[in-house]
This record gives sequence, C-alpha cells and structure tokens, in this order.
Amino acid sequence: MQHVFSFFRFVRKAGYWLFLLFILCELSACFHPRKPPALSGRCINDVITRMSDVMVHDITNPPLAARFFSYSCLAGYEIVSQNNKRYPSMHGLLNGYPAIRKPDSIAHADYRLAALLAMLQTAGKMQPSGGQLHAWEEKLLDSCREAGFDEETLADSRRYAQAISRGLLAYAKADGYNKISNLARYTPHRGDQYWFPTPPAFIAAVEPYFSTVRPFTLEAAGQFKPVPPTLYDPKRGSPFFALFDGVYREGIAAKADHRSIAAFWDCNPFAVQDEGHLQYGFKKISPGAHWLGITGIACEKAGKDFDASMLVHTVVAVGLMDAFLCCWDEKFRSNRVRPETVIRRCIDPAWTPLLQTPPFPEYLSGHSVISAASATILTHYLGEQFSYIDSVEVDYGLPPRRFSSFQQAAAEAGISRFYGGIHFMDAVNNGLQQGKLVGEWVLQKVNAKAKL
Repeated sequence: MQHVFSFFRFVRKAGYWLFLLFILCELSACFHPRKPPALSGRCINDVITRMSDVMVHDITNPPLAARFFSYSCLAGYEIVSQNNKRYPSMHGLLNGYPAIRKPDSIAHADYRLAALLAMLQTAGKMQPSGGQLHAWEEKLLDSCREAGFDEETLADSRRYAQAISRGLLAYAKADGYNKISNLARYTPHRGDQYWFPTPPAFIAAVEPYFSTVRPFTLEAAGQFKPVPPTLYDPKRGSPFFALFDGVYREGIAAKADHRSIAAFWDCNPFAVQDEGHLQYGFKKISPGAHWLGITGIACEKAGKDFDASMLVHTVVAVGLMDAFLCCWDEKFRSNRVRPETVIRRCIDPAWTPLLQTPPFPEYLSGHSVISAASATILTHYLGEQFSYIDSVEVDYGLPPRRFSSFQQAAAEAGISRFYGGIHFMDAVNNGLQQGKLVGEWVLQKVNAKAKL
C-alpha cells in the first residue's frame, strides 16, 4: 500500500511540473508565434489548374489561353524577382516590359503568397469568367490562416499582389490584342488549296490576326518563318497526294496505340458532337495548359522550390505565347487546306478524321510548335533525360502516360496530329523545328543563367 501512495505522490508532483511546462509553452507561443510554412511550387500549379478550369468553361482558344497564362505567370514572377536576387526582373529582357516598383507599406507581406495572389488577380481581370477565381482566392487565404499566417501578413500580401497585377495588366493592355476586334472580319480565301471551315460545327477561323500582337522575345512574329508547305497538287503521284493519302491510310489502319496517342494530346477546346439537331461541346484543355501541367509535375518531381518553379512556369508560358505567334503567323500566310477537306474531295466523301479538325489553317501544326518550344525550355532547366508520368489528362478521362524525356513527349505530341487525321507530316516535322528555334531564342533572351 505504501508503494501505491508513493506512486500517486509522484504523479501529483510530476503533474505539477507538466502543468508548469504547459504554461511556459503557451507563454512562449504568445511572444514567439509559430512561423507559417513556406509555400511550395505545387501552389503555382494549383493556380494554373484553376485558370485552366475557367478557360474550359469559357472555351478559350489556344493562342488566347497562352496569353492569359503568360501575363499571370509574369505577375507572380515579378514579385519573386523583387525578393530573390537570384532571379532577374524581366525589365530589359522582354519587349516593352516596364520597370515595376515594389510598393511601400507591405512590410509584413509573404512574397510567395503575394505572387500567387498576383497570378489570380491578373487572370481574374483578363479571363472573361475570371470572377470565378475570386472564390478560390478566398479559399487560398483561409488555408493560409489555418496554416498560421496572421491577418496583417494576409492584408499586406494582397496589397502587394494588387500593385504588381496593375502593372502587368497595363503591360498586357499595350500588346495590341484589344485592337484585333476592330479589324475586318476574316474571309476564307477562294481556291481548293486554301483552308475552309470544317464539320461538324464549321467554326470561323480562330484568331486570324493573332500575329499582330506584340511578342515577348521575338523581333517579329515571322522571325522563324519555316520553309513553304508542300505545293498543292491533288494528282495521284504528286508529293502532296502522298501527304494526304498518308493521312487517309493512317485513318483506315486505326492502330490502337496510335488512337491512344491522338486522344491523349487532342487538347481541342472546340470539340463538339452532333446529337439530333443539337451539338454538345466536350470539356478539353488547351495545348498550353497541358504543357504547363507537365511543368508543374516536373518541377515537383525535381524538388524545385517555389521561386525556381515560378521561374520555370513563367519562361514556359512566355515560350508558349511566342510559339503561338510564330505558328499563327505562318498559318494565315500559307493558309493551307486541312486533310479532311482534301480527302473528302479527292478520295472518300464520307471520310472523317479520328480527331475533330480545329478551326484554323493547317500549316504549321500548332501542337508541334508549342510542344517543341516547351520541351526545349524544360530540357534546359530540368535535364535531357528527365523521366516523368504525365497525368494532366486524368481529370478528362484519359489514363496517364510515361515519358523518358520532354523531347520524347514533344515528338509524340507532334505525331499525334498525324495519327488524329488533322495534319500532314510536313506540318508536323517543320512545326517541331520551328518550336525548337523559338524555345532556344526565348531562353537566350530571358537570361536563362538564373540559378535554380
């Protein structure tokens, strides 16, 4: 019994010291509040995903999507560059990029949080349904509160983001895109060799004047003008006949692995399906959104911190914009007819491609151009043999695919357009070449020596 009482006396005594230790810890927390965790690069990809969701809702065309992504990423990167000397400002590197001053009275801002908020606020102002991003911004702030951010930090971070976003929106407004709506309505050229709207929706040409927009790094949209497309000649035995006959035979063969590749890289926000007298749209992301998704996957696998991830996302986004400008410049110069039109006219009136033909001219293959540009940039930052699993399309009902390098992915994205029946092979091959040149040029211009 004596031993029992001794045990309880020990417990009471120990309890006293434990209680005292608890009080001291609480007092210490009052004077030394817990430091909130640093935001990770994954948060950038979350913002990109939310932006893409809005673009799917708005049926945003691929070049315009690249414009939204690029300015939003630049807003985030501007804040990183103002707070981390390893990452230079884009002032003096991009065409017309302004010197944006860091605002006063933001002493308590968390610059990484401010970067995310600047991305959201820029996208919210530029995208037609960008107001949908406001709810996600509030959710982000609530998550930060739960993680330990105080109200002063949240308020200063938001003010910081608003100031930088205003600077980027002014820069975007000056790129000339808003003048396109004042130009004459585009009329398809007359002649069998030229592009004409295709079924099932016969949508008018998308962004025929996009090449008039100010590029970020290019001297002009036509800087990397490709060789001319194969001369139009539908006679059997001609080089052009071999091109469209190759597309036709690929469609007849319909190999399972080729069909899977075509579906994975479809990324056509204009896809529709006839149902009686109605047409239904499919929810699909743009090619640029797919490659920014790859960027997020790769940065996370490589263990890149927030600042490094922000740089890579931004340079990829800038590359997407300039790649689309180059490609669209050629599309509406050569204005070449699509395989679907030629094959129906010359071989089989009932033929349809595996993928729906996008509403713009055929040469060059846009996906080939932007994929090669993105792969070139990602290879520079993350390495030649960087293997990864691309799960970007899982939310759209497609299984992930494994790649041993970004170049392998770009090559597959290019050939997918041939497998899908929407491009000739010279548009794919020359598109990949143009994209590589754009990617290398972008890296040279943005001072890719920034340390990761």
